[in-house]
Amino acid sequence: MSIDLSATRPAEADASAGAVATHCPYCALQCAQTLTPTPGDRLPVTVSARDFPTNRGGMCQKGWSSAEVLAAADRLTTPLVRDARGADLRPATWDEALDMVASRITAIQRTHGRDAVAIFGGGGLTNEKAYALGKFARVALRTPYIDYNGRFCMSSAAAASNRAFGMDRGLGFPLADIGGADAVLIMGSNVAVTMPPLVQHLAGVRSRGGLVYVDPRRSATAALTDNGSGVHLQIVPGTDMAVLLSLLHVLIDEDLVDHEYLAARVGGFSDVRVSVSAWWPERAEQVTGIAAGALRRTARLLASASPAKGGAGAYILTGRGMEQMASGTAAVSAAINLALALGLPGREGSGYAPITGQGNGQGGREHGLKADQLPGYTSIADPARRAHVASVWGVDPEDLPGPGVPAVELLRRLGTDGGPRALLVHGSNIVVSAPNAGAVAETLRRLDLLVVADVVPSETASYADVVLPVTQWAEEDGTMTNLEGRILRRRKAVDPPGEARSELWILAELARRLGARGFSEEPAEVFAELCRASAGGAADYSGVSYARLDAGEQIHWPCPAGDGSHPGTPRVFLDSFPTPDGRARMVCVDYQGPRDDVRGDAPVYLVTGRVLTQYQSGAQTRRVGELVRSEPEAFVELHPSLAESHRLEEGDLVELRTARGAVELPARVTDAVRPDTVFVPFHWLGSANVLTNDATDPTSGMPEFKVCAVALRPARANEGSRS
Repeated sequence: MSIDLSATRPAEADASAGAVATHCPYCALQCAQTLTPTPGDRLPVTVSARDFPTNRGGMCQKGWSSAEVLAAADRLTTPLVRDARGADLRPATWDEALDMVASRITAIQRTHGRDAVAIFGGGGLTNEKAYALGKFARVALRTPYIDYNGRFCMSSAAAASNRAFGMDRGLGFPLADIGGADAVLIMGSNVAVTMPPLVQHLAGVRSRGGLVYVDPRRSATAALTDNGSGVHLQIVPGTDMAVLLSLLHVLIDEDLVDHEYLAARVGGFSDVRVSVSAWWPERAEQVTGIAAGALRRTARLLASASPAKGGAGAYILTGRGMEQMASGTAAVSAAINLALALGLPGREGSGYAPITGQGNGQGGREHGLKADQLPGYTSIADPARRAHVASVWGVDPEDLPGPGVPAVELLRRLGTDGGPRALLVHGSNIVVSAPNAGAVAETLRRLDLLVVADVVPSETASYADVVLPVTQWAEEDGTMTNLEGRILRRRKAVDPPGEARSELWILAELARRLGARGFSEEPAEVFAELCRASAGGAADYSGVSYARLDAGEQIHWPCPAGDGSHPGTPRVFLDSFPTPDGRARMVCVDYQGPRDDVRGDAPVYLVTGRVLTQYQSGAQTRRVGELVRSEPEAFVELHPSLAESHRLEEGDLVELRTARGAVELPARVTDAVRPDTVFVPFHWLGSANVLTNDATDPTSGMPEFKVCAVALRPARANEGSRS
C-alpha cells in the first residue's frame, strides 16, 4: 500500500506584507500556517506551510486547501429564522434572530425550568469560545446540560489517565520526542491518514524496526511497518484489550518488567499481576486472532526498548480505534498498565499518550465544555473549585448548577418529559457525527427550539429554528491547545463575509438579553479571564498570556502564574504524579468484547474510521472541490472472499443493516480488510453512523462507534443494472 507523503511538502517562504502566522483549522496536530490576504481574488487568503515542531513544514491535503472553505458557495452570511414548524428558513437581522432566541429560551425556562435548555459544543472551537460557552451555560442559562463532541473523541482516554496519573493531558511530552525511541506501539489510530505530517516523527523508530501497529485493517499506517520497519498485528475487531492483557502477561512471565520503577513510582501492581495471569498468549490468540508467538515477540520488542533494559525508550500511543468502545476506559487502563510495567510514563524519551483527534479537543475539555468540569480541568462538584470560578465570574457559587450528563445521554433526553426542550449547537454536526444518527435526528424534531451556529448550512442546521452565521479560523483571534498540551495562537487574517459574527459576540449579546453580565466579546479579555479561572487547576493557564505567546514562547500547560516567568511544562510526571501520594495507579480491568458482537443474523464486523481527504462530519471538507474529487462519497470496503460469497463486485451497491438502521453503499473490494470485517467511513450523512452502536462506556460516556455486528447483501438496485 503506497502512502502519499506529498502531504508533507516543505514550507514555502512567505514574507509578504500582511502575512499572518496561524495554525490549520483541522486536526489536533495544528500544523503551522502562514495566511496572506489576497484582496479581490476568488479566495481571500493564500495558504503556505510554516515550520513548526509538530508539522516541520508539512501539511496534509486538507490543510493546503483550507482557504477554500472561507469561500464556500453556500457560506452562511446572515442569520436565518424559521417562523413556524414546516416553514422555510428566511433571512433575518441579528437583532431579530437574537431577540427570538432569548425570548423563546426565557419562555421555555419559565414553563419547564432552567434545565430545559441545553448546549452542545465542538472540539474545533477556540479556548476562548469553549470557555465562554461553558460560562454561558452555567451563568446565563444556569443549566447543567452542556457537553460536546469531544465526548465522542477523548473521554475514555481522559478517564483512564485521570485515575492512573491524576491528570490527563493527551501527549505529556513534545511530539518530537518519539523520534528517538526504539519502539512505538500505536493502537487504533491510523495516523498516516488522519494526520500525515506526524509520520515524519516515526522515521527513527521505523529505521530501527520498532514500529508496532495494531488495527483490523491493512491501512496506510500498517504499511509503515513493511520492509522490516516493524510489525502489524491485524486483530479481530474490538479485541485490543486482550492484546494488551496478553503483552503484560508475557512481560511478567518472562520477568521483563521494570521492578525498580514499579517499587518507587507505582501502586496496584500486585493486583494487576494476578488479574492478567489468565491471559497467556495461546488464550489471547483464540480471542484476537494474533499468533501467540507474535504476541511474545512484540512484548520482548517493547521490553528491549525500555530504559530498564538499556533501550533508547518506548512509547505506547492509543487512538479512537480502541477507545470508542463501551469498554474503552478499561482498554486504555490496560494500555497504561503495560506502559507502567515497562517504566515508561514520567521518563524523558518514553511514555504513554492518547492521540487527540479534534483541533481543540484538548482545550475544549479543559475549560468548560464537558458536563462535569469547570475551567482548569477541575470538577464542577468540588466546592473549592466552584468557589474559585464563581469569584472570577462574579456570581454566588450556590447559583452554579451541578454536573450534567455525557453527550449520548444528553441527546437521548432531548424533547422528552423532564429533558431539555431547547438546544444550542456550536461547532458540531450531530446529525452526521453522533452514533445511531437516525435516532438523533428524531430527537431534534421533538425540540421546541433548536439554534445552530455554524459557518455552512450543515445537516444539523437543516433542522434548526434559528441559524447563526459565525466566523472561522482565518477570521478570528484566539488560542488552541494541540495534542501535546501546547497553547497556540490563532490569528485573524481577513474579515468575515456578510454578517457573520464570532460566538464571543453572540454569547455576549444573548447573555445581555437574558440579564447576565460579565461576558466580553474581545478574545484577549476572555483569554485573560480563562487564565484566572484555571488558576490552581490541573490545566493551569494562569501564567500564560497573549503577550508571551505573541513573543514566540512555546508554552505547554500547566503554566502557573507565579512571578510570570514559569516556562510551562513540556514533559509531565518527570518528578512525580499529581496523585495524593505522588505515585501512578495500576487498575485491574476485565476483558469485554463489543457489546453488539457478531451473531447468526449479523455475522460480519463493521468498523468505522476516516479517509485522508475528509474530516469529521465533512461539513467543511465536502465543500472543497479538490477534496470531493478525491473522495466523493461514502463506500464499504470488503474482502474479496466476503464479496465472492455474497456475489458482490467492485462498485456494486451493498445493503448494510444493523440493529439501528440500514444503508446502501458502493463496494470497494480489497484485501486491506479481514475476511470477517467491512469498513465504512463516517464523514457522510447516511453512512457509518446510521449503523453504529450508541451503547456507552459506564465510566466515560464514550459511545461504541468503532465496532458492531452487521448483515450485508447485494442491494436490489444491482438487479436492474445487471439485467
